[in-house]
Amino acid sequence: MHFARLTALLIAMLAYAMPAAAHHPGADLDKVMGSKEQFFQAIDSPAPPFELADADGKVVRLSDFTDRIVVLNFIFAGCTDVCPLHSALIADVQSKINVTPMKDMVQFITVTTDPEVDTPDVMRSYGEAHGLDPHNWMFLTRRPGDTEDATRTLSETYNVKFEPLDDGQQMHGVVTHVIDRDGRFAAKFHGLRFEPLNLVLYINGLTNAPSRPSRPAETGWWDSVKELFR
Repeated sequence: MHFARLTALLIAMLAYAMPAAAHHPGADLDKVMGSKEQFFQAIDSPAPPFELADADGKVVRLSDFTDRIVVLNFIFAGCTDVCPLHSALIADVQSKINVTPMKDMVQFITVTTDPEVDTPDVMRSYGEAHGLDPHNWMFLTRRPGDTEDATRTLSETYNVKFEPLDDGQQMHGVVTHVIDRDGRFAAKFHGLRFEPLNLVLYINGLTNAPSRPSRPAETGWWDSVKELFR
């Protein structure tokens, strides 16, 4: 069966088995995800706001996306360690999202923590080089006049520290942040070892509109859905 058809079937099954209250699925989604994904952390608090700039200098605010799910991560283009792997992971998740109706419901945002080096030209070429679709992905940097460490300071408000080293690299962790509509910080997926499909399933749970009374998922349902993608 074609991947897009499998994805459509997945969405239909999710809508039946795990519907969400409007813009907030409640504890059930977090509970299910927590039982299936060891690198998942539920947050459920207001997301730290930001006001940054894209490669053309246009101001972009988190509040611009109150009607979408935001998938946010921090990297720097010159990273020789885990950042390219993180970008590949985000691209994998995006590719799965973008063959579904969720494509226009989800915005992927990457923020550089090395704005001095990540020039507009670097930012413009980064997505293509790493397989990221500009339809719903953007690479952001500090605004003119912001301090040099403005984006590293922002990353720390999301509890991810980027510490500059003498060789131009930065010591840092790897976290993928999921921000629900209306700026609710829904969850984090830690590191590089989480299963991309689990993040896709979580995002789909957030986008679900209530259509019928909630009912518990049957035992083994999650694994059976995942098998559709094997």
